Amino acid sequence: MLLRIRQMLIKEFLQMFRDVRMRLVVLVMPLVQMTVLAFALTTDVKHISTAMVDPDNSPESHRLADEFTAGNYFTITHRLASDNRVQGLLDAGRVRAVIRIPQHFSGDIRSGKATTVQILVDGTMSNDAAVTLNYASQAVAHFNNRLAVERTGAAASVAGPMDIRTRAWYNPNLESKYYYVPGLIAVMLILIGLVLTSMAIVREKEIGTIEQVMVTPIRRLEFILGKTLPFLATGMVTMTLMFLIARLIFGIRIQGSLTLLYATATIYILGNLGLALLVSVTARTQQQALLTAFFILVPSILLSGFIFPIRNMPEVIQWFTVLNPMRWFLQILHGIVVKGVGFRILWLPIGAQVILATFFLTLAVARFKKTLE
Repeated sequence: MLLRIRQMLIKEFLQMFRDVRMRLVVLVMPLVQMTVLAFALTTDVKHISTAMVDPDNSPESHRLADEFTAGNYFTITHRLASDNRVQGLLDAGRVRAVIRIPQHFSGDIRSGKATTVQILVDGTMSNDAAVTLNYASQAVAHFNNRLAVERTGAAASVAGPMDIRTRAWYNPNLESKYYYVPGLIAVMLILIGLVLTSMAIVREKEIGTIEQVMVTPIRRLEFILGKTLPFLATGMVTMTLMFLIARLIFGIRIQGSLTLLYATATIYILGNLGLALLVSVTARTQQQALLTAFFILVPSILLSGFIFPIRNMPEVIQWFTVLNPMRWFLQILHGIVVKGVGFRILWLPIGAQVILATFFLTLAVARFKKTLE
């Protein structure tokens, strides 16, 4: 048995890597895509192009401007004395925010009177607008505290006995790379496993070599293992290279157990390969297999929680996500890589992954028998 599987593995590896384009697809494409997409996929909002309408043009208004630009979140690209150009700048998208300071801003500040600063934000991108308004609120609050310290020697506070202090766990700076980079690794693994493996058996059918293979003493299970193990090994190597890129370029360390990470990744890849083989044994041509794989791939990504939170989906759709291996692997990845938790916390997604991988592989073997009979 081992000899037959070994010969099958040699055949598959030779078939996989003798084509230069296949080597590029298997090894280079996931690394390039992950690196590029990790820079592109971000919810961080920095260097917001901002226009400042400052008819007062006083030291106080300049100090307020410094508060906005101190954290690299706002970049004042236009300083205006009136509102004449505000509409045009917002319409053209040349600025995303406008800070409007009133005429007698410095006089009101010095006399202790209440004054109002208006913040205009381009709301076409709702997430960016909400983040921008939050940054603006923090800048204004910091400015008020500075004034309070200068006048009374104590920071301004809300009346009452409660002192609220906030802290973000696992990702103190709220950098989106800690969410998107592990997620992209999961996407690349399902892309390799599903798209490439789905054409493995159907390619044998098209070129007519499957009959030659099946007349040999090799058993059907050995044939499935011979088709699965090369892509499993390739997936593990690709994942290792992607984590190296995540560490070297994005500074992301794996906080949890490497053993648990690779064990769960093996289960995840096997589940994807089982689903891909199921597609492959039921398709008649490579084109059918490829289209079916993409038909499965898109919902798998959209229903994984990677782009849209699962809790925001309709309840019926949330139940469908239970059958999606990528949903559970995302929870495992973020738990191990970012939080550093172990099996005691992740037993549910790991168990779900084992069940799905076993189901898909068993169904692929059963369907393969029916196809040959």
